[in-house]
Amino acid sequence: MKIQDVLRKDVMLLDLQATSKEAVIDEMINSLVAKGYVTDFDTFKAGIMNREAQTSTGLGDGIAMPHSKNAAVKEATVLFAKSNKGVDYQALDGQPTDLFFMIAAPEGANDTHLAALAELSQYLLKDGFANQLRQANSPEEVLAVFNQAEEKETNQAVVAPAADQDLIVAVTACTTGIAHTYMAEEALKKQAAEMGVGIKVETNGASGVGNKLTAEDIKRAKGVIIAADKAVEMDRFAGKPLVSRPVADGIKKSEELINLVLQGQADIYIAKSTGTTSQAEAASGLGGAFYKHLMSGVSQMLPFVIGGGIMIALAFLIDNMLGVPKDQLGNLGSYHELASMFMKIGQAAFGFMLPLLAGYIAYSIAEKPGLVSGFVAGAIASSGLAWGKVPFASGGEETLALAGVSSGFLGALVGGFLAGGVILVLRKLLAGLPRSLEGIKSILLFPVLGVFLTGFLMLFVNIPMAAINTGLNNFLEGLSGSSAVLVGLVVAGMMAIDMGGPINKAAYVFGTGTLAASVANGGSVVMAAVMAGGMVPPLAVFVATLLFKDKFTAEERESGLTNIVMGLSFITEGAIPFAAADPARAIPSFMVGSALSGALVGLAGIKLLAPHGGIFVIALTSNALLYLVFVLIGAIVSGIIFGALRKKA
Repeated sequence: MKIQDVLRKDVMLLDLQATSKEAVIDEMINSLVAKGYVTDFDTFKAGIMNREAQTSTGLGDGIAMPHSKNAAVKEATVLFAKSNKGVDYQALDGQPTDLFFMIAAPEGANDTHLAALAELSQYLLKDGFANQLRQANSPEEVLAVFNQAEEKETNQAVVAPAADQDLIVAVTACTTGIAHTYMAEEALKKQAAEMGVGIKVETNGASGVGNKLTAEDIKRAKGVIIAADKAVEMDRFAGKPLVSRPVADGIKKSEELINLVLQGQADIYIAKSTGTTSQAEAASGLGGAFYKHLMSGVSQMLPFVIGGGIMIALAFLIDNMLGVPKDQLGNLGSYHELASMFMKIGQAAFGFMLPLLAGYIAYSIAEKPGLVSGFVAGAIASSGLAWGKVPFASGGEETLALAGVSSGFLGALVGGFLAGGVILVLRKLLAGLPRSLEGIKSILLFPVLGVFLTGFLMLFVNIPMAAINTGLNNFLEGLSGSSAVLVGLVVAGMMAIDMGGPINKAAYVFGTGTLAASVANGGSVVMAAVMAGGMVPPLAVFVATLLFKDKFTAEERESGLTNIVMGLSFITEGAIPFAAADPARAIPSFMVGSALSGALVGLAGIKLLAPHGGIFVIALTSNALLYLVFVLIGAIVSGIIFGALRKKA
């Protein structure tokens, strides 16, 4: 689809009469409503005004692009309007605006439509293009300007550097991912070409990530420019000079941003997850890709696990407080009406856990087309749908699709990768389809074929995964004595190795996976050991700064005080600055104390019903006082070792 396909002649306004920003918006919306492209004036205007409240779409140089992805839009449309007098549109450069493009995107708009909108954004920054539009006096002349520009279009994602040129990498993103994202890309590329600088720009738009930066791109780059109004993947830029600004600066201040990098005025970016290096680049090759996709699913799943898990835990706590007859202990957590309400809410949140995990693993692998297949894979893993044999009442047997063999967390994990792989295969198989069928692929072929193939394959995958999941759960439920000590020691020690990195996350994900299957039995020993191990490092920092004051600066001692709160809240990352500054002494010290706490928790068989919260959920452990004692023992041991090994400040 080209921009000319959605730039409608019948709604163009070549002599706007409005003289104020809102009046201009009203006049353009009225034209869209009159021609049937928008079905409800108020609904669409609300979307436009909400977007304007975030950042003015008056981009400067006399151009404005108000836009909304909206339920009131019947058909993808771009309205061009021109004011002969100019309007105060609160543009970014403070100058009057005379060229307007109102973008009306229907909810669920496909990728080809968004690509056309990106094309519009890029055209508007080309030299002389806007002036040609100002001289156009008819809809036909407006379209002719675009047709001429298309013939000259030589858009490249990368302005390749010569041997003596620097290379900069950049990421652009706006809240809607329609206009500013691509205009910032074009502005940065244009400015880089003028300055003789090589550049590659990654766009995080509504249609997904375009021109994705590779590890090699980032390694070669002199620095990084982030021009974004929403979160983008940042850990990969650890150790690189980086400038982060709003997307509007990417459009209007592109020269300033490039100069900041070239002149060495950009700050070195430190990844928040580990303090020094990128998690995504901590592993390489296939292992690194696996971790990235896994974490994509886990990060989306965890809020549901935490919210739902704590609600379920509170249901048990309420019933324990109110009392439950011995003959009704099987209904603990839902015996009293109040407890039952908490239980049902928590179970509703928990119900999304496995579909979200699988869905967003698949999304990370194959972007939007993978999402629906991944959700289906997770739902099948949760429901237990599988291909097996069941006897009829008459005694015969028939091969049927059955429910009842839930493969749980492991099944959803495998299902997510399976779904993503299915979509990648389909992309290759359907790559030869004509361009006219591009839209059908994303809205019809990928969802239908992806769901069918993934769902069918999951009927077989569920059987072995369910057996593994059941065996693992039975093993964990039967932990006692030396086996519980060993598991507690290992997972708690893992929490202290990289404090928020891949190893820490692996232990935490393992713990939350055991929690889902053990809530009905009073909680998970593994989850209790994981949380204890994660609480120790920050508390150990406080102990060390308290007992060995001469070995820490005043600033470090103040930071030690804040680590009390971090540790008690189960925020292991509070110890990262100390680990990053002195890893050879800090990390082994933290590991010893964390492993000790986890081993003691395993030895005592203490269970935890909540997946997060630290001291705030201490009442949801099976022995709160002893649990706190074990955490403090680990913190004191770690603190003393760390302080003793550390050199004087």
